[in-house]
Amino acid sequence: MLNIVLHEPEIPANTGNIGRTCVAAGARLHLIEPMGFQINEKQVKRAGLDYWDKLDVTIYDDFQDFLKKNPGAKLYMATTKAKQKYTDVAYDTDAYIMFGKESAGIPEELLLDYQETAIRIPMYPDIRSLNLGNSVAIVLYEALRQQNFTGLETQGQLHRYEW
Repeated sequence: MLNIVLHEPEIPANTGNIGRTCVAAGARLHLIEPMGFQINEKQVKRAGLDYWDKLDVTIYDDFQDFLKKNPGAKLYMATTKAKQKYTDVAYDTDAYIMFGKESAGIPEELLLDYQETAIRIPMYPDIRSLNLGNSVAIVLYEALRQQNFTGLETQGQLHRYEW
């Protein structure tokens, strides 16, 4: 199962949206404190709609607590500072893809240990970043694509008509 890690998220609606995406994709969500909100805030749950109770979510005191409780985790660091694109790596089925807080991203002192697995989403120059929820969806679905969307429904069906 893929894992999405949010390092010190600040905006409850983004985290709720990401939680909903994780449920739809069959991914776990890991939240590293401090967060800019309480996890029970209605904004988080509103953005997650009625999926929040289906979410596999774990909260950690800090990054060291996360590492201690997930020994050997293969961490990919999503950052605008990375040299390689998110499409340049092969994601393991149990990969951990980490995203930083909305205002500052992942701290550079953490990035230093993950140069080989730091990834970026290409953007026009002078654009600081994408919305956190959008970034998570882009990278998560690339990892799922590489795994042939195993376990996910890949064909739809009309409700009132037939194809």
